[in-house]
Amino acid sequence: MKKVLVFGTFDIFHEGHKNFLRQAKMHGDWLRVVIARDKTVLKVKNLWPLNNELERKANIEKSALADEVVLGNVRDVYKVVKDYKPDVICLGYDQVAFIDELESKLKEFGLKNTLIIQLKPYKPDLFKSSKLKK
Repeated sequence: MKKVLVFGTFDIFHEGHKNFLRQAKMHGDWLRVVIARDKTVLKVKNLWPLNNELERKANIEKSALADEVVLGNVRDVYKVVKDYKPDVICLGYDQVAFIDELESKLKEFGLKNTLIIQLKPYKPDLFKSSKLKK
């Protein structure tokens, strides 16, 4: 079974997110979605999400686009990578900031065969959470 892993805040769950999950699912047999914890969102984006982590998790689960939805780890955001050992990690077109660190962590965890795939945007002028919040 080919395991795919994605990360995200998914604050306002929109068509861009749905497309992202559909694209990710095409790269394997089992899709695990990691929802950023509220404290992690604050640390990374310097703002609280509109929807709390449990609401965001429930929205992804209701969509039935993922095989499994989990909350991230507050202390170690890469713990899920180490524990899950994905074959593929799919990133959104706008998730470029931590690719180098992610590649380093994969080597550290002995996951040299894990692929990192940057997915295509879906109408980013319309479907971007930061734009939809305005």
